[in-house]
Amino acid sequence: MNHPPQAGRRPRIAIAGIGIESSAYAAHRAGYRDFPVLEGTAVLDRYPFLAPGSELREGATWIGVLVTKAIPGGQVLAGVYEDLRDRIVAGLREVVAEGPLDAVYLDIHGAMSVVGMTDAEGDLVAAVRDAVGPEPLIAAPMDLHGNISERFFHEVDLPTCFRMAPHEDAWETRERSARDLLAWIGRDDRPVRAWVRVPILLAGEQTSTRVEPARSLYGRIPAVTGRAGVTDASIWIGYAWADEPRCHASVIVTGDDEAMVAASAEELAEALWDVREEFEFVGPTGSLDEAIDAALAHRAAGRARPYLISDSGDNPGAGGSGDVTWTLTRVLERADLVGSHDGVPRPAHDLPLTYVASVFDADAIGELCQRQVGDAVDVTVGARVDDRVSGPVRVRGILHGLYTDPVAGRVAVIRAGGVHAIVTEFRKAFHATDDFARLGLDPGEADLIITKIGYLEPTLHEVAQGWTLALTPGPVDQDIARLAHERIERPMFPFDDFETAPRLRAEVAGSGAERGSR
Repeated sequence: MNHPPQAGRRPRIAIAGIGIESSAYAAHRAGYRDFPVLEGTAVLDRYPFLAPGSELREGATWIGVLVTKAIPGGQVLAGVYEDLRDRIVAGLREVVAEGPLDAVYLDIHGAMSVVGMTDAEGDLVAAVRDAVGPEPLIAAPMDLHGNISERFFHEVDLPTCFRMAPHEDAWETRERSARDLLAWIGRDDRPVRAWVRVPILLAGEQTSTRVEPARSLYGRIPAVTGRAGVTDASIWIGYAWADEPRCHASVIVTGDDEAMVAASAEELAEALWDVREEFEFVGPTGSLDEAIDAALAHRAAGRARPYLISDSGDNPGAGGSGDVTWTLTRVLERADLVGSHDGVPRPAHDLPLTYVASVFDADAIGELCQRQVGDAVDVTVGARVDDRVSGPVRVRGILHGLYTDPVAGRVAVIRAGGVHAIVTEFRKAFHATDDFARLGLDPGEADLIITKIGYLEPTLHEVAQGWTLALTPGPVDQDIARLAHERIERPMFPFDDFETAPRLRAEVAGSGAERGSR
């Protein structure tokens, strides 16, 4: 039973969370540097909808405990995760000791992997529940590429996730979660939630809501949430580059009408299953060479620039290591991009202006920062963390520029013919036009931009005059069959054939519901 606050007392809500999307196939390991920590009032400042004087801010006493978000990467070092988790637990215990706690707003991703652990978010929410006790509600806004486990489902009262990929509704989702949480705090009962596990595991680039069938599938959600007795409905596509039993699609519907909640969850799960074979990549695909050839043909035809190529196999935005050199190595071997060279590449003004982002290598940056802009340089770059698909690459050219970036640290741009290769001190995803502009590289002037990304994030999508999703190798390989998952539940689409449709029945938990299958 959820006990509402006594009359005259504002609800007390603690905010906490650890967020990262972790590829089990990346050599990178996430450590303290990957997790900038916010505590106290800095936590509240993170959320625009909790600005001083706002309706939500005034509706409760919001208490910042600890929130940290990392860019996607490899598995989290166990000691780092345990320290961050324990700091959250200690902070929550202090909040409870200071007075009644009504709820926890747990801001997470849903696809965190920790070295030596299965179901990291399940571990985190169990620790949170142990710290605050059974009464406070727990809300969890998440990425739709998160994975739901049995333990997680039974501990979180109000889970929800994004409804767009790319995630243009991320802050809208977090605000919706906060509003729903505040509305439920004032009630005597707890949310009923129904969960359907759907045996589908697909790459994110095959499930973008920009195209069908995901666009129409997610388009069904508002009608469901408009039903009497329903608070929220969410579809998790899941995260394909982890290897745990919880890696699969999920549907969760919450509300106060058990029959409606369960029926709605099953309806959405059936709709997802029915379109499973319709999912395709969000854009035209090809090999790297095919993508470059298409870009050069685009240029030769006099079409507008830039042409975008996604180096999808090492996309840091999906958990790539970030220093895989496979693509840069092949770009530098193409005379139609770098020109002929005999030691140091000679500039060729008729070559396409090409940006290649990026490879991180602190040692190479240290060497390059000893030189002057305009110097001829010869440096070995990359594959210090992840050398499984390609080794370090030799980059010979002119030092075009040296910069600093709040995420990437020191940054060097090396020009080899028409190619401008970006080398960073630390991992960084070049997923927005501003990422290039900060280095004095105008995306609108480039003929070709090759960047470690999957589907194009909004500003790159807006400027792209042509695009190929290059199916390159790496820790977030789009050909997920090549990853050889060992711990996912089987059968699973598209790995297995289904002679009959799976039994997509809801498991129900919450107020008045038995824990178990219906």
